[in-house]
Amino acid sequence: MVGPTGVGKSALAVEIAERFQGEVVNFDSVQVYRGLDIGAAKPSPEERSRVPHHLFDILEPWEEFNAAAYAQRAERVIREIVARGQLPVLVGGTGLYLKALLHGLFPVEVPRKLREELRQRLEREGLESLYAELLRVDPQAAQRIHPHDRVRILRALEVFYATGKPFSELAREHAFQEQRFRALKIGLYLPRAELYRRLEERVEKMLAQGLLEEVQGLLARGLSPGLKPLQAIGYRHMIAYLQGRMSLQEAVRLMKRDTRRYAKRQLTWFRADPEVHWFHPEEKEKIFQLINQFLTTS
Repeated sequence: MVGPTGVGKSALAVEIAERFQGEVVNFDSVQVYRGLDIGAAKPSPEERSRVPHHLFDILEPWEEFNAAAYAQRAERVIREIVARGQLPVLVGGTGLYLKALLHGLFPVEVPRKLREELRQRLEREGLESLYAELLRVDPQAAQRIHPHDRVRILRALEVFYATGKPFSELAREHAFQEQRFRALKIGLYLPRAELYRRLEERVEKMLAQGLLEEVQGLLARGLSPGLKPLQAIGYRHMIAYLQGRMSLQEAVRLMKRDTRRYAKRQLTWFRADPEVHWFHPEEKEKIFQLINQFLTTS
């Protein structure tokens, strides 16, 4: 189940799992972390009580995680679900995690010295400088990476300097050809104006539910604001407000803007996959019919 944030994937995934004896498996890179609940828009306790949910709340915010580690964990979980005679229903918005699971990743060995040098440069020069460098050496990769995505910016630069080839070129050569599972990909979409309206309403709902207090609680635990999950949308905006770098009004405005931009990037990523069958969230019966057809012909 793919599509932009806020389109209704989590709720529909639960319905699909209920209807087809399934279990939900997460592929969102923020929802794997404990304590990041409101800003990560995790399924509600009521939704999670209806069917089994997997790969939510499996890590502390300071633990390192990436697409390769996700694929390894998810493959094990999926095989366990299938062994129980249940249907794995994957849902999320981190396209690279899903691609790593279904098609594998190309391996690149990065020397420890190079990795340390890049992290030292990050401390000295800042993320903006490294992103500008990525724009110069691999503009195609840079266009698909958010300027605040520290992990992916560093990874793309590591690959370039370790191999002498742009990350985007290696990705094309590999082409993620390995097919590890037979999968049906369902995408949800909404007209842009409706999606953006829902996203802005969701930001307001997150604030009303206590997003600011959630972030205060995370920082009160001694967590560094520079941790990877705390750079996610919503968390970094509330941190900027709490640090006095902007007003709450400005933080909310930027959170809404960045949420819209993120949804647009997600759509671009998933629209590039010809295997995705696209539906409006209200076309549930058509979706159920397609799933039934897929299961009966497998």
